[in-house]
Amino acid sequence: MPTWGGILKELHKAQEEPGEGSAWDRVRRKYLIQMAEKTKRPVILYATRFLQGSLPIDPNLLSITDEDIQGLMEVVHELEGPSLDLILHSPGGSLEAAAAFVSYLRSKYDDIRVVVPMMAMSAACMIACCSNKILMGKHSFLGPIDPQLVLSTSLGVRMVPAQAILDQFDLALLQCKQDKNALAAWAPMLSQYGPDLLVQCQNASQRSEHLVCKWLQENMFQEEADAKKKSKHIAEWLSDHKQHKSHSRHITRDELITEGLFIERLEDDQELQDIVLSVYHAVTHTFSMTNTIKIIENNKGRAFVKSAIPPPPKTSSPSINPQRNIPV
Repeated sequence: MPTWGGILKELHKAQEEPGEGSAWDRVRRKYLIQMAEKTKRPVILYATRFLQGSLPIDPNLLSITDEDIQGLMEVVHELEGPSLDLILHSPGGSLEAAAAFVSYLRSKYDDIRVVVPMMAMSAACMIACCSNKILMGKHSFLGPIDPQLVLSTSLGVRMVPAQAILDQFDLALLQCKQDKNALAAWAPMLSQYGPDLLVQCQNASQRSEHLVCKWLQENMFQEEADAKKKSKHIAEWLSDHKQHKSHSRHITRDELITEGLFIERLEDDQELQDIVLSVYHAVTHTFSMTNTIKIIENNKGRAFVKSAIPPPPKTSSPSINPQRNIPV
């Protein structure tokens, strides 16, 4: 099995050899080509730098955003279906951007298999649930889909689970009913939330659960007699903040299989596992050794790459931290 160190050695060797493009691009694309040749299916890679924290990067730049549709348009061009393998490595992002992501891919491909080499969390887990099957290794994880809200608080900008906000208000209401003096303790915490926040939390929670239920029913379970029941159960389970306790919880492959998701084991095909892990290791080296923060790429070499230029050293005058989009 190719290891992180093995791919690093291959990259060092590639740097010493002549070729078009960078060594990172050549090695990564070599394995994307191998995967398409192995599976006889087109391949799209969507990965972000969220596990490599060496650059001062706005977390929103690592998230699923509406801009990703532009990247998908680039790599879907001339990539014929009806099948697709989507390699997905992402911390999640915008609920509505994920919905647009799924809508666009599903308009192009009838049979989508999502390949999770490491982690597909939050909105990325939602995207995985639009697939017909999910391919995972022992080291692969999905994450709960309970929505997170970005809030400006007295402690700074925070990502807060919508269900946690609803639970906090319920607890405050209960304690204040029991003891009017408790209001003095709760007031500073509750005052930082806007008057429409509860409605936003309820709507976001209901929408994420509804979308996952709909996608599972229409795709993964479309031929199942109890598709509606299974889809509803899994969507409720994935969005249950009270059960998972943490939005960052790593849900294992075995748990997902137990709940009824159609999961293929990556280890069942050793050759395919070697290729998938080679792609993943090559991607992580690209993130670690360059300023690249997001890669959307297909097996034909078409790519939409986002890079972050680190800000210059602090001076007395304000500076701009530019980002650039590079269609390759």
